[in-house]
This record gives sequence, C-alpha cells and structure tokens, in this order.
Amino acid sequence: MEISKMKIAIDCSQIIYGTGVSTYVENLVKNLLLVDKENEYILFGGSLRRINDLRLMVNGLRGNFKRKIFPIPPTIADLIWNRLHILPIEALIGKVDVFHSSDWSQPPTSAFKVTAVHDLAPVLFPDLGGRDFIRNVSEAHKARLEWVKKEVDRIIVPSNSTKSDLIDFGILEKKIVVIYEGVDEVFKQRSKETVENLKRKYRISGDYILAVGVGLRKNTDNIISAFEKVRPGKDLKLVVAGGTDQISETRGVVYTGYISNEEKATLYSGAETLVYPSIYEGFGLPILEAFACKCPVVTSDVSSMPEVAGNAAVLVDPSSVDSIAEGIKKALDNKKGLVEKGIKRAKEFSWQKAAEETLEVYREAASLLTKK
Repeated sequence: MEISKMKIAIDCSQIIYGTGVSTYVENLVKNLLLVDKENEYILFGGSLRRINDLRLMVNGLRGNFKRKIFPIPPTIADLIWNRLHILPIEALIGKVDVFHSSDWSQPPTSAFKVTAVHDLAPVLFPDLGGRDFIRNVSEAHKARLEWVKKEVDRIIVPSNSTKSDLIDFGILEKKIVVIYEGVDEVFKQRSKETVENLKRKYRISGDYILAVGVGLRKNTDNIISAFEKVRPGKDLKLVVAGGTDQISETRGVVYTGYISNEEKATLYSGAETLVYPSIYEGFGLPILEAFACKCPVVTSDVSSMPEVAGNAAVLVDPSSVDSIAEGIKKALDNKKGLVEKGIKRAKEFSWQKAAEETLEVYREAASLLTKK
C-alpha cells in the first residue's frame, strides 16, 4: 500500500481562548501549513458561543487545508468524547490518516492518533485551580487522559519534565515525543515611546517588575510578598498582567486585567525583570517571550522551568518568599548579563522547528500505513 499524500486532521477548537494552548495550536498549525506542501490538512473545531470567532481565526490561516467547524460546546465534547467515548471523529470530518486531538477532548477514531499533553496540572495540582476547576476542567482532563493512555499512538509533550510526569501517570515512554515550543514573532523588543504610551494607559509610573498570570498556580501571593520585601527604598511598581478585566492599583501593585500579546510584548520590553515563580508549568512560554523582548527573568527551579530557562534566568524556590525576593534583587543587579543570555537562549527555540518535528511524527504514521 502506497501513501503518497496523507489527510491530517487537527483539532483547533482551543485556538480562540488566549491561553498558552491557544498559542501552541495557532503557531503549530500556521507553521505546519508553511513547511508541509505535500499533505492535505483538515482543521476541525467545535464551539457554540464563539463559533464565529473560531471561523474567523481558522479562515485567517493560509495554506492547503479544509475547514470543518461545528456548533459543539466544550461541555458536550467532554460528555460525548471523554465520558461516553462515542461518535468517531470520522462521522464529522470523513476518513483521515492522522488525527491530532486537542488537550480538551479525545474522540474515538480509526486514524493514527496524535495528541499534545501540555502539562499534568489538572491531575497533579487540581486544588490550585479552585472549586470550579476541580469540578469541571480537572475532571474533564482526567477522563481524557485515560483514553489517551489506552488509545493514542503518539503523545507530544513540550518538555522532559512533562514526559516524566506522563510516565509516572502510567503512559509508555515509547509513545512520548518531546517537542519544544517556540516564540511567537510578536515577541520582540518595543521602543521606549511604545512602552511609555502603554504605561500611561495602565497608569504605571516609574520603573516596574512584571508578573504574567494570576492565581494560585502562578504564585501571585508570594510574588506580591516578595515585591514588598524588595520595594523599600526603591521607586518600583509590580505590574500583574492577566486575570480580571479591571485595571486597578493597590499598594504599588498594578493589575492590568487581560492584555493582548502586543501589549504583553511591550510590558516585557519596559520591565526591569519578569517574575515568574510558578508552582508548576509544562513549558512556561512567558520565559521565552521575555527573553525575546530583552527582559531579564526570575523563575522557578521546579518542573519544566529550569529546562526552558537554561542558564539565562535567576532560579528561585517558588515556595519561599525570601528566595523570590533575593532572585528579584539578583536580576535587578545583573540586568545586562541576563538580557544577553536570554537573547541567545530564545534563539534555540522556534515554531518552525516544532512544526518540522511534529511533521516527522505524522510521517511515522505514513510509514506504518504503507506496511499494512
């Protein structure tokens, strides 16, 4: 049996949510369509309330693909595919050679099954997401992972740390492929004028350190406590990007609410340092984003973060306020050296490379189909 051209379907449902997984889906698909001129792609997606957003984002991609968008909300996808595990994906999109599922739902399929597992936070740290997370998101991920363990042929992970977590979860090592993520091209240093304009918008005066993400897993409380130890005698603010849609300031801490990637790149460019002592990450994209914008980084010495940062960041114990505070001081005292190392480190990661390595996983399916 000869396979000259494969039909590859990718679930793009999560492209619209503005998360790290959204960034992964968008950049992977965009680069696959650039590097692969041989195979045919089907971009599958499901949403109800945001179906028009999903259509717009998929339509904005360029390359050889067909669009298959359906009014399927995530709750229904979870019920049908993770809990009941019925309705093969072929019933919606036709026969395909490879199906690359999202990290939200795992439909049954007769195709070569590929998926990405970005981290095991829902399994390892469900309490860090709050009650709704435990009841909804965590349980959905656990249900999906059981089908991943039973059925999926290849599992792409963004770090050796996540690979180790999956092996501990009971997944065979031979099924796991480590493919590092990249840096979106939007992340590059912005001009001082652009930085000052954005600072005025968010009412940020003077120098500031930056935290990206809000909540228990992002360690916001410890970041604020460490900032309060560093702040005396300095004209310094802490800017916390993400979370609610409200712009506010309390005791030197400025909350921006949700920001776009363009604004995030500008905040990185103007920051004295990024403080990112997360409790757990499967990869930690903000580390690379900050490097690319010439921003020094303070990050955790746990899970994937040392793997991503290399020797280009100050590593701290995320459970220790004193360690985070000392890390901030080190970064402020060694900005130039950290920026130089960060620029070099960021260049080691690219979405094109991630797409090429993912394409090799798909080609493995072609070789197996040829032998049948």
